Amino acid sequence: MNLVIAEKPSVARSIAAVIGATEKQNGYWQGGGYLVSWCIGHLVSFAEAGQYDEKYCKWKYEDLPILPQPWQFIVPDEKKQQFEIVRSLLNRPDVDSVTAATDAGREGELIFRFVYQMAGCTKPVKRLWISSMEDAAIREGFANLRPDSDYDALYQSALCRAKADWLVGINATRLFSVLYHKTLTVGRVQTPTLKMLVDRDAKILRFQKEKYYTVGIQSGSLKAGSGRISDAETANFLKEKCTGAVAVCTSVKREKKTEQPPKLYDLTTLQREANRLFGFTAKQTLDYAQQLYEKKLLTYPRTDSQYLTEDMGQTAQHLASDLLGLLPFAQGLDLTPEVGRILNSKKVSDHHAIIPTSEFVKQGFTGLAESECMLMNLVCSKLLCAIAAPHEYETVTAVFSCAGNGFTAKGKTVLVPGWKEIDQRFRSTMKADTEEEVLNTLPELAEGQSFSVTANVSEHFTSPPKAYTEDTLLSAMERAGAEDMPENAERKGLGTPATRAAILEKLVQMGFVQRKGKQLVPTKDGINLAVVLPESLTSPALTAEWENRLTEIAKGNADPDEFMAEI
Repeated sequence: MNLVIAEKPSVARSIAAVIGATEKQNGYWQGGGYLVSWCIGHLVSFAEAGQYDEKYCKWKYEDLPILPQPWQFIVPDEKKQQFEIVRSLLNRPDVDSVTAATDAGREGELIFRFVYQMAGCTKPVKRLWISSMEDAAIREGFANLRPDSDYDALYQSALCRAKADWLVGINATRLFSVLYHKTLTVGRVQTPTLKMLVDRDAKILRFQKEKYYTVGIQSGSLKAGSGRISDAETANFLKEKCTGAVAVCTSVKREKKTEQPPKLYDLTTLQREANRLFGFTAKQTLDYAQQLYEKKLLTYPRTDSQYLTEDMGQTAQHLASDLLGLLPFAQGLDLTPEVGRILNSKKVSDHHAIIPTSEFVKQGFTGLAESECMLMNLVCSKLLCAIAAPHEYETVTAVFSCAGNGFTAKGKTVLVPGWKEIDQRFRSTMKADTEEEVLNTLPELAEGQSFSVTANVSEHFTSPPKAYTEDTLLSAMERAGAEDMPENAERKGLGTPATRAAILEKLVQMGFVQRKGKQLVPTKDGINLAVVLPESLTSPALTAEWENRLTEIAKGNADPDEFMAEI
């Protein structure tokens, strides 16, 4: 018998159906030579500090730091029943091999290994590694199982991540809570993220707006503007001089420009755009994407790649032509797909970019909640945009001289709409929040041409930095510490695509950050916490460096023990 262990019940059910384990038992499925059981997320976790020594139940300064040696594990009460089922299956005499079918990523590997070790199992293990829950993908995955030892480095990386979070979280939280007599939760990734919000908030508070003026000249539909002028007197004087005067065109510069199509979605870009267009939080986007993945309509969402592998060209081609018929906003589109642009196996580590599945083409939007429909439309439109033609346009910059001063007019004409046409159509059907681009077409101009003009003065204010939204914060988390990293560092930034949403939610739950509309703003408690912590805990560069090291450990290029010694 082969025992297959999935990460959650719904996934176990899908796998069981494909491999013929159709008899339902208590806590597992059976049939076709297989037993299929499941975890409920983390069945086994690190023990709380109090389990190492009674005295740690009280938070005391003199007991710190707490450094477990050896590490101990527990099964939380609410998960004991399922753990016992999995343990007895692992140790059943007729089970001779095990398939790890938890999610194909760092955490999934950890979830499986902890259960396998805690159950005291030594049977041979193969790893199922798939990017979609479609039947065909599951079948293909079972045809290409790899020894789980191929993923030892990934497990080491996951273990280091979990231990680092425990050590930093438990010790720093206790230390600062004891010092300041109030519960101050500190975390390896959440604290630097909070610091970024607090720094931005301080910049906004310190900002002093300044008034400035511009002078505009106009002749018919032609408008041109001066640069910034700091005082009203100078601006009014210039306006007087220009009123009724003649402006002469001194230069006309035309430039053809090309805007390449966007890349496909990885989880972070999907979360950012869903936040910008629909106001979804990062967690909502991940939850909807996960539901769609389990319904076999979307590929694996927790990915950090924006490409497909080179053997997927045919798949992408078929998907694109099927989607043209299925999507309301794509009716009658003239699209010659350039699929080569989205294929690059070198840029796909564990999972390829997020795309719709062929199952979605069969089922369409039937039975999906509105939020799921919105997300599916977003992913589909991105796929079509990514393989469409580049967007080409021409910009015109004309400079005029009037009363001894320079004035500039800018215009833009679209030559080939390309991918932007799909994007525009999608946005207008989805009623998404977007900034409409205003195209300004200038009349035909030639150097030396002269116009008699009217003039006006307008008053403006400099604008403060903007508060972070989830969109801009996710982008900042992804780039955090990047300037201090080597160019070729694989993973820069704070957290991973899979964890960033949970970190933002946690900061909000703990009362350190609040949502104001789309904005994320630190609370008084959040500001106070960020201010009292030392730089080693709040520096995004340091945590980004750890994240990069964890990626290197996963690839087998860095030593886990060395990393833990530094933590």
